[in-house]
Order: sequence, then structure tokens, then C-alpha cells
Amino acid sequence: MAESEEFITIGVLARASGLTASALRFYDDCGLLVPARVDPLTGYRYYTEGQRERAALIRRLRAIEVPLESISDILSGDTGRAERLLDEHVDELRRRAAEAALVAEAIKQTLGAESTGHQVALPAALLAAAFDQVRAAAAGNREIPVLAGILLEASANSLTLTATDRYRLSTRTVVSRNRNGDDWSLVVDAGDLAPVLDWLRHLDEIVVAPTDQGLLFAGDGVERRCRVIDEPFPDYRAVLSGLAPVRTRVVTARKTLLALLENHTTTVRFEIDRTGLTVSGGNRREHLSAAVTGSDIDLSFDVATLLPAIHTALGPDLMFDISAADQPVVLRSATDGDLTTLAMPTQQTDRTTHA
Repeated sequence: MAESEEFITIGVLARASGLTASALRFYDDCGLLVPARVDPLTGYRYYTEGQRERAALIRRLRAIEVPLESISDILSGDTGRAERLLDEHVDELRRRAAEAALVAEAIKQTLGAESTGHQVALPAALLAAAFDQVRAAAAGNREIPVLAGILLEASANSLTLTATDRYRLSTRTVVSRNRNGDDWSLVVDAGDLAPVLDWLRHLDEIVVAPTDQGLLFAGDGVERRCRVIDEPFPDYRAVLSGLAPVRTRVVTARKTLLALLENHTTTVRFEIDRTGLTVSGGNRREHLSAAVTGSDIDLSFDVATLLPAIHTALGPDLMFDISAADQPVVLRSATDGDLTTLAMPTQQTDRTTHA
């Protein structure tokens, strides 16, 4: 690195590249975009100006769902191989480019007179997908009303959605196109969302704002509202920051694992070692190819808890960060760090962890 080159913070790089800070932390963990410097005392990550181009390229590859190992090949492999990998996605790239052109020409949305002015403008279909991904973790009953809702937090350049039923926790950040007013947060009733999400999927852009009558969605000259739950949401950031250190990391194909789990109805057992991931339940036992780092470990999951998290994950690969067989497991999509889900393993009498 040149002597005159200055460090930039993770926030500056996020704004410059269009990625979120959580995505940049994910790409650090994957080894795709390692910070130039990490403060040994605070853990803060710092980058160089020269890393902006690499961050922007990773974002483009993530957008077309290139598998994790292919992204690594494209960024560090030979030119011929990189071109071949990109050619495999040319149809998808053209479709994405067409969508981007439509977005650029999208008609500006306006809010009704009752709007508070705290507006966030987002790609409508992307927001609908984000709601679909996190609401699987919302409680299905109203024993604790706030857990039947989804927390929305509007800040700087993004909108973060979070849901938890105490056994799962899912959070997703979406980069906004535009925002007016101060930061805000509220808990929207997940039970009101189904008809709104169907509508969102057919729009180009949506404006979201809190009002006295609930959460307002405005798009294409139409306004919709959802009820809010006026109760404090659990401090999910404390849960995430309080997680034990990762002892085992597993990366495996999402589609293969999903198909396997759909054939189970109760509990499945994961046996993880350097050879990969073995999943068993009932009379079935199958070995899956997986990249494993860290300690061997066995743990079990309730299929009803784990399956929705995998259904709503992003991209072709899944990453499991495991600290212990009785601690929350972090699921992240291996090509997108914006969606993070926690799933609690079940108790098992014959649980083993190998050094």
C-alpha cells in the first residue's frame, strides 16, 4: 500500500459501493474482501480507496447470484475462466440490466397529505422479498403481541427488517433509493402484510412512511396501510452481539439441503466433520458436500424451525456459523450478507462435540 493512501471506514465503503456494512462484514468472513486493517482493540474494519472497485464488483456478482466459489474465481482466477463463468449468466445479466433501466425511468411517487415526511423510497419487489424472508421468523400466535410483528428501522441509506419468535431471529437490510426526514422505527403487524406484499410485487418503486394511522405504503398513485404494534421490540442487536465465538463454519448448497429437509417432518440431526455434512432423521441418512472449517460437531434441529429459514435464504449457498450444539446457529446466505437468521437447535441426549 502506498504511504499516502488513507484508510476509509466500513460505513464510507458501504455508501460508496452500494453495499451494506453487514454485507461487507460477511465478505470479510468469506475472504472475498478483507479489510486493509482491523483495530485490535475495537475490532473496527478499515479499507483503502483502492478496494472500492472490488467491493462494487462483488456487489454486481452477488446481484446475479453467482456462487461463492465462482465469485472467488472471477476475482482472482485467470481471465479466460472468469469470462466463461460470466458468460453462463449473460441472460440473467441482460434481464437485470433491463430492470435497472426501468427503475431509472420509474415515476416518482408522492405521499398523501397526511404523510409525516419521514419517507423511505425503495424498490418495491425487493422490499416485498425482504418482508417474505424475515416474516417466517415472526410468531404465529399473539401470546406476546410484539413478536407477531416485524421491526422496521429507517436510517441513513437503508431500511432494516427484523422478526423473532424467540426460537428464530431473522434480519434483513435493504438499501434505499431516497429518504427524507429523521431516522424512525416501528413494529408493523405481520398479519396485515399478505395483501400489501402481493401488490408490491407488481410495482417498480414504493415509498414507506410512519403515520398516525399506521405504516403507510404509497406507490403508483395508490396508498395502503398496515397496523403497528405499540410495544417495545426485543433488543435483537444485544442477542447478535452476545453470540458465542464461532467454532465451526459450514458452507453447503442451499437447494440440496432444502430438498433433503422437505422429506423430513420432525427432527433432523446434523453430523459435521471435515468430510462434509451428514443429515439423518427417521430411517434416512444422507451425506452432503460441504466446506467445513473448525471443530467437528453434532447437533439437532426441529424441521419446522429450520426449514422456513432455508426457504427464505438468498442465493445458491448457505453458511452456518456454529458455536455449540445448545447455542443459536447463525444462517447466512453465502452470496449475500444482508440476510441473517438465527435458529435454535433442539436438545439432544447424545449430543457430542469433538475437539
